[in-house]
Amino acid sequence: MIPRANSLTDVSGIKVGHYTDSRRPTGCTVVLTEGGAVAGVDVRGAAPGTRETELLSPLNAVEQVHAVLLAGGSAFGLDAAGGVMRWLEERGVGVEVGPVRVPIVPAAILFDLWVGDSRIRPGADAGYAACEAASDAPEGQGSVGAGAGATVGKLLGVERAMKGGVGSASIQVGELTVAALVAVNAVGDVVDPRTGAVVAGARTDNGSELLNTMQALLRGELPTHPQPGSATTIGVVATDAVLTKAQANKIAQMAHDGLARSINPVHTMADGDTIFALATGQSGAVPNLTLLGAVAAEVTARAVLNAVLQAQSLEGPGLPTLPAARDMAR
Repeated sequence: MIPRANSLTDVSGIKVGHYTDSRRPTGCTVVLTEGGAVAGVDVRGAAPGTRETELLSPLNAVEQVHAVLLAGGSAFGLDAAGGVMRWLEERGVGVEVGPVRVPIVPAAILFDLWVGDSRIRPGADAGYAACEAASDAPEGQGSVGAGAGATVGKLLGVERAMKGGVGSASIQVGELTVAALVAVNAVGDVVDPRTGAVVAGARTDNGSELLNTMQALLRGELPTHPQPGSATTIGVVATDAVLTKAQANKIAQMAHDGLARSINPVHTMADGDTIFALATGQSGAVPNLTLLGAVAAEVTARAVLNAVLQAQSLEGPGLPTLPAARDMAR
């Protein structure tokens, strides 16, 4: 059964907000868990940009987080987490440490600095604005928030790429809800896991057709050696189940299988692919971990597909002209 909203906010205790910069395609997306959520993380790409991920190890002390931030702007975009912390602190949310409450806000970024003026990046004010916009209503998808400047299919050159974006999906299994939100900025192509067909990715030399990057590589076409960290798919998978930190880390690990089904190639030297897992515990259910991980991978793959299906083409002064999947379908 798929809940009607098909959104990360189908999970009780989760709010989502986007900030999209009007000056160039970039932005950030915040996932708020103000009541606290057990969290885990798994980093697979070779060029990650992250904050507070070490804290999520089961060996370390803090048990819950209060938000997760996804941002464009490469490593500069990590500054946006400071705005999320400020917003939470103003509302008394955080771990009590002596005289203060310290909000716990893990974060991950993707590289979109080649799209427009690279001096424009999400900062603390952007993170704060995303919190102000957050609600438990279905979040926007496509070319918004952390996915505003996202692109896919760059392994054979950025001039042959297509538009990426933010996508979400949710699945209900019995009393459990599992959902994902993913900002897709991959080097590789996005494929429909049901058919194996490329939906968005590298295009042929004339730009009018999808190339199929993996088939091109097998024919001997050489990649353009993108710089490390010049791509990256980042996301959050969430559930209302009761999990320990160790179990949340396992769910984040299994959710990466959803990326492997929907992005090809994935986890490359130019990607910093990172998935967070959140468990709000609000259903009170203690799940079968194998079942939960399998559903997490499935919902992550669906979210990746939705990200490119909902994206809008990129064009304008000072910007590359890149089509979206909907344009290629026409």
